[in-house]
Order: sequence, then structure tokens, then C-alpha cells
Amino acid sequence: MTAPEPARDPDALIRRAKRGNPEFDQHYLVDDRVLDRLTGYLPEGTDRSHLLEIGGGTGALTDRLLAAGDHVTVVERDSDLAAFLRKEFAEDIDAGRLDVIEGDALDVDLPEFTASVSNLPYGVSSEIAFQLLPEKKPLVLMFQKEFAERMVAAPGEDDYGRLSVSAQHYADVELVEHVPKEAFDPQPSVESAVVRCTPRDPDYEVVDEAFFLRFVKALFTQRRKTMRNAIRNTGHISGLDDPDAVVDSAEEPLMSKRAGNVTPAQFAELAALAAEVDPAVGAEFGEDG
Repeated sequence: MTAPEPARDPDALIRRAKRGNPEFDQHYLVDDRVLDRLTGYLPEGTDRSHLLEIGGGTGALTDRLLAAGDHVTVVERDSDLAAFLRKEFAEDIDAGRLDVIEGDALDVDLPEFTASVSNLPYGVSSEIAFQLLPEKKPLVLMFQKEFAERMVAAPGEDDYGRLSVSAQHYADVELVEHVPKEAFDPQPSVESAVVRCTPRDPDYEVVDEAFFLRFVKALFTQRRKTMRNAIRNTGHISGLDDPDAVVDSAEEPLMSKRAGNVTPAQFAELAALAAEVDPAVGAEFGEDG
């Protein structure tokens, strides 16, 4: 049996490519131990036939993904790095095991994929995460530590907010590893963390997903207010025409809570109530109101 090829050395890849530029959000993961663990965080039984990587950099993680999956697509917006990846992994490209897409992940058409493992550019990590989460595929994503902690927070915790509700609407999210800044070259100014997202349907129903997420966003802009006042103060954001109708129809104990103590299921309950009693929301979904 042929022994597997040793993983490429991250530092050697940087020497062959180019140093990262922090001004362009380029912080390459160079710690072999972390790199080797990342694919292992995919949920058991994950289909690895087509792995997606956002932000390929110099290819240290790409190399590990090729060893862990059947086919890999990497998206890289830096034209020099995209060219380097095509040269460095020419054999894998020729063998039909790797595709390199040059462009911004928020602008290009992403392919169908079965799972994603990525060290995301932190400046756009939120936008990319919420592009990937609705795909309902297993994700292992590197984030700034504070962002990761907000994603996994539970109701009542200080970090619980709009991000927590939105992420947990799509998946079970777990913080699986803290990563020190020394694991990157050049080092970022912040600590990092790895989050695993295991897709699942929520244990509640929503009338309309876009309205539900907009409603949650609106209420967390007034997180220090009671839900009663938050609903009344944010109709211009959520799209409510008659916030008082929602408040008057909701249960008093829920109206006395603040957003940080409201569960995703309770937000969904309120959003459904809004669709029933608010004319503007009802009209948006084709309800009679």
C-alpha cells in the first residue's frame, strides 16, 4: 500500500507564493496541528465528495482538503494567489480533483458542494457565513473569536444576539477550538476560533424566513428595551404597519422580556403573530390579515 503524501509545509508555501497583506485581510494559517485538525471537525458521516474552501491563500488548507475529500473547489480573490494555486496544484487540477475560482466569494457563483472547511477573511466573515448557512451543508469555519462566541451563545448569555439566533436558525453551532494569533502569518490583532455548523431544521416554523430574520434584527437594535417597546420602536425596520396590534395580541410575560432572553422559537412565534395581525406583514405574505 502506498503511503500518503506528506502535507505541504505552510511556511514553504508562503516562500513560494507571497507574504500575506493584513490590509487585504490576508492572514495565512500556518500551524500544522490546527490545519491537520480542521477536516476532522466535520460531523460524522459528512459527504466529502465536494469540499468548498473560501479564501485559499497559499494552499495549506487546500492541501489538507484534497487529502480528505474527493473533489475540492477553492475560491480566492487575490489574482496572484489564484495563479499560484493553479501552478502549485497543477496535478490535482489536471486530474479533475481541484477547481480554482478567482474572485470574491460574495460575487462569484459558488458551485454545488457537500461541505465547506474555510479560514474566512474576517472582514467579510459574517456575509460569507450567511451565504453558506442557508445551503444546509456541514461547515467548519474559522472566525474572529468574539464573532464565534456570539454565534454559539444561548439565550440569557451576554454574547447572545441577532447573530446567535440567525446562525442557530440554520444549524447546531459549536465552538470546537480556540486558535491563538501565533498560528497565523502575518499574525492578526485578534484571537480566532473554529465553529462547526451541523445543519438541521429548527424546532419551530416560520411564515417567511426573510421576515423572521429581519424581525429578529430589528428587535436586537433595541436589546435594552422590553419586547413591548422594542416592537413599537422598530416597525420601520421590521416592516410592521401596526406594531401595537402585535403587542396587544402577544402574551404579557413575553412582552416583558428583553431580546437577550427570548429564544429563537419565541421570536418565531412573535413573527407568526405579526403575520396574522399586522396588515403590512399579512399582505407581504399573501395573508388576509
